Amino acid sequence: MDDVGQRNNESGRSPNQIKPIMHSQTVHPLLEQYIQGETRRQFFRQGGNALGLAALAALGMQTVASASDTSSVGGLASGGQSSGGLETLPHFPAKAKQVIYLHMVGGPSQMDLFDYKPQMNDWYDKDLPESIRNGQRLTTMTSGQSRFPIAPSKYKFAQHGQNGMWISELLPETAKVVDEMCFIRSMHTEAINHEPAITMMQTGGMVTGRPCIGSWLSYGLGSMNNNLPTFVVLVAQPTNTEQIQAISARLWSSGCLPGEHAACSFRSSGDPIMYINNPAGVSTEVRRKTLDGLKSLNEINFRTVGDPEIHTRIEQYELAFRMQSSVPELTDIKSEPESTFGLYGEDAKKPGTFANAVLLARRMVERDVRFVQVYLNNWDHHANVNGRLPSQCKDVDRSTYGLITDLKARGLLDSTLIIWGGEFGRTIYSQGGLSKSNYGRDHHPRCFTMWMAGGGAKGGTIHGETDDFSYNIVKDPVHIRDYHATLLHLMGIDHERLSFRNQGLDLKLTGVENAKVVKELLA
Repeated sequence: MDDVGQRNNESGRSPNQIKPIMHSQTVHPLLEQYIQGETRRQFFRQGGNALGLAALAALGMQTVASASDTSSVGGLASGGQSSGGLETLPHFPAKAKQVIYLHMVGGPSQMDLFDYKPQMNDWYDKDLPESIRNGQRLTTMTSGQSRFPIAPSKYKFAQHGQNGMWISELLPETAKVVDEMCFIRSMHTEAINHEPAITMMQTGGMVTGRPCIGSWLSYGLGSMNNNLPTFVVLVAQPTNTEQIQAISARLWSSGCLPGEHAACSFRSSGDPIMYINNPAGVSTEVRRKTLDGLKSLNEINFRTVGDPEIHTRIEQYELAFRMQSSVPELTDIKSEPESTFGLYGEDAKKPGTFANAVLLARRMVERDVRFVQVYLNNWDHHANVNGRLPSQCKDVDRSTYGLITDLKARGLLDSTLIIWGGEFGRTIYSQGGLSKSNYGRDHHPRCFTMWMAGGGAKGGTIHGETDDFSYNIVKDPVHIRDYHATLLHLMGIDHERLSFRNQGLDLKLTGVENAKVVKELLA
């Protein structure tokens, strides 16, 4: 295979898709050299000033037009039919078509929320036995402590649902829908600090630069609509901001995948996407004429150069024009009935809140956005659990109940997979001062809890078990790689067969180590 064919094959496009465009073109040798030097990733890097490029990069690509077709790119079709993606996917019938991933940045405390350990009440202020820690790695924040005193949860628990799942008093609304939820109490990872841990959770590796989950699904399955991004990120603002962790766009990057598979990050205030509105004095008619002129110039350039990426540029401008109507309509929640806010809570009316982000996620799923990622910070409670954790739970409790209930009522829960969890768990011993009314907890990668709902997840399931100290897993461990393999399986993808050639390697979300689908989690 020549260099041109190899590069285009790596970007998800076979050489055969390009030959029809180049067939009738007589290309000067210098121009041919220019074409070979221009790759898809270079094109997206160089287009940084285009209207709403952050959004455009996430939009699913339509089929490249033929050289003789100079008509406008049209259509507002959105009926859930995929466009783009790999021809070989899905590998088998999918149980889920879309994903809403609620990532709790910082690492929620499993023993204060889901992993009930009443035995620890008898261990208050006693040292964690060395036989339990067994020399396991500590962070530098607690490795210098002279002792590791046990801090039992101060919160009451009760059993809920047909499965009798123990849920903390901090999540009374979530407790009402536990029979829709699949709890994994035996998640584990190797990463003990936030940056590598979040990166591992989102990309399958601790080193930055790999494609994230949403980008893999965009690349493999394509877009379900023509006028909104395939992959959207919303960063919600917590009520309490004592311990905010830094997160950045590298968590929703497409990595080595083509740039259009990166996420579009919606802002929590002002215009949801930069430059989505026309500048003052520029009407829609003027914008339309401008794009028509640019299209004509790009067509001339295409006939001269023969580079298929020029048609990509034309399509991106047209999609941006359509988004000037679709995005404002999407984010305008005034059309929602009051019953919606009865479900999600009054905070859903306030831009930037978690409740508002979750409501927008539901509206995106209704409009066939493939993957919606919501981040909520401040779960890193090294101290003052009494002051921070109730606030965090209040931010998510009502709206989580509302999301599950709403999607089910609209017939969307069966095809939408909801995921909730952080990057690791917390320690049973206290970091810093300890009293019966307050304590802190350090990072703990050896066990933590996540849950899924809808989209083929087996509702009412409690999977995995930890020891009395919620420190080690004693039954059915689930590594992050297994969780990724299971997620892809629910989307109709064999994790061993979804790969991308990069620097001579076939890169996969689940990496090169063993990963398995956890069948007990499947409905």
